[in-house]
Amino acid sequence: MQYTKLGKTGLDISRLCLGCMTYGIPGRGTHPWTLDEEASRPFLRRALDLGINFFDTANTYSDGTSEEIVGRALRDFAKRDEIVVATKVFFPWRKGPNGSGLSRKAILTAIDGSLTRLGMDYVDLYQIHRWDNQTPIEETLEALHDLIKAGKVRYIGASSMYAWQFAKALYLADRHGWTRFASMQNHYNLIVREEEREMLPLCAAEGIGVIPWSPLARGRLTRDWEETTSRAETDQVSKRLYTKTAEADRCVTESVAAVAAKRGVPRAQVALAWVLRNPVVTAPIVGASKPQHLEDAVAALSLALTSEEITALEDNYIPHTIQW
Repeated sequence: MQYTKLGKTGLDISRLCLGCMTYGIPGRGTHPWTLDEEASRPFLRRALDLGINFFDTANTYSDGTSEEIVGRALRDFAKRDEIVVATKVFFPWRKGPNGSGLSRKAILTAIDGSLTRLGMDYVDLYQIHRWDNQTPIEETLEALHDLIKAGKVRYIGASSMYAWQFAKALYLADRHGWTRFASMQNHYNLIVREEEREMLPLCAAEGIGVIPWSPLARGRLTRDWEETTSRAETDQVSKRLYTKTAEADRCVTESVAAVAAKRGVPRAQVALAWVLRNPVVTAPIVGASKPQHLEDAVAALSLALTSEEITALEDNYIPHTIQW
């Protein structure tokens, strides 16, 4: 395993982050394809064995049961000070007022709920899952800063938003002396490269760690375009993100298949190696529901693509509407 710093911080993280949306009680929340606790624990154990020390979940994944399952497994398999645990806040975790969003009340309530479910005294990285148009960003930033000072959170991060919004948040944090966002968890892969226009250059200039979600386009880059899975059939987010420009996206997946076939490696390794080669990317967030998923992800760290292969992978790209 390779390790690096998260942005300009001193935090050491593995160059792969295990995304834990896959783990949760089936039928809870909006992810019917999740693995239950018994099926999830071997993946968390294997990730640790492979040297992954960075784990990402959210308070809304499977109605919070992802945090419960991940927390129990990590307490059993790892030492707390040797792992980096990230979770998120924004999307509704209960019905009614103040059960979602990034108000001070919501954030202070949500962190306590996450810590209880994780069974931990603090989280290493607490991320806003989206931008809250209903709450002044100043209120959100000050609340997050207070969590740092209270010792409940070590670092704070953000997720998909416009670059101007992220720039505004960084500016306001500096102006008021609040803790800055250390990371950006954004949507970036061979099918959707819009982050290259503004967000990635901003992160490079500001020393922000970049931890992309869906680096394999929810599996689209790992199989034939017509092939489907049980998850793909029920994942409404995947259908929304990857069907608008289907013909162009199909060509991208075919280029991944061609490079992989010539190299004699699985397509997942090629698609992930392309993300990892970008010097702005710190640690892609990979999911794992089959044993080979983790093995392929680790192998991608050692796969160096040639300039010709990179050109072939990128040639068919066309602009996409930004969607999160």
